[in-house]
Amino acid sequence: MGFSLSSSCLPTSPLSIKITKPYCDVRLGQRSSIFTTSHKPNLLGQPVHGLTADASRNWNFITGSRFAIKPKLASVDLSKNVHVVHASWLANAQIASNAFTLGTIAVLPFYGLMVLAPKSELTKRSMQSNIPYVVLGLLYAYLLYLSWTPETMQLIFASKYWLPELPGILKMFSSEMTLASAWIHLLVVDLFAARQVFHDGVENQIETRHSVSLCLFFCPIGVLIHVITKALTHRDSPARHGTN
Repeated sequence: MGFSLSSSCLPTSPLSIKITKPYCDVRLGQRSSIFTTSHKPNLLGQPVHGLTADASRNWNFITGSRFAIKPKLASVDLSKNVHVVHASWLANAQIASNAFTLGTIAVLPFYGLMVLAPKSELTKRSMQSNIPYVVLGLLYAYLLYLSWTPETMQLIFASKYWLPELPGILKMFSSEMTLASAWIHLLVVDLFAARQVFHDGVENQIETRHSVSLCLFFCPIGVLIHVITKALTHRDSPARHGTN
């Protein structure tokens, strides 16, 4: 492509300027789409299709041609996975909450009988029954099954000496289901200890209402108080017999 300029001030041959079109036809700001089909990534189990990239090609006299590629990732619908995880978490949390409440309510009548009516026949028959321990034991086994994970044993026996360590136990009890199972475990053991304290008091004619009450939430302290009460009762008994 070319054109000529003529001037009256130059009598000689006309001045000719010729502009040659560059070899590469480059349009500034030209955009194109690049489709990749060889690699299809997955995001949380969902295949990602339609991975595209916008390429901007710029050209100038200094740097030549330049390509700027901006990838565009197609949106992935994760609503199904999120709903499944959320529903599962809610179900486990509800089971743990119900088990916690039912277990606590189930043991209260037995403590009430031992404290309010320790000499009644109903209390003695109730304390001889093993039904509460069977029911609570089954509930504990069910919660333990739900809370069990592949790393549970590793958390329990975390040290090289196969002994529990506090960080591992703390991590294990971060689950509501594990906490609920541990609470049922405590209720069973505490009730069993309270029953032993009650039977020992009936056999040796020792006051046990204060010790049994402490066994509900502070079982080791309740057992300790019972031991102290029994020792003081036996010490005072010979003195009373001597005065008589």
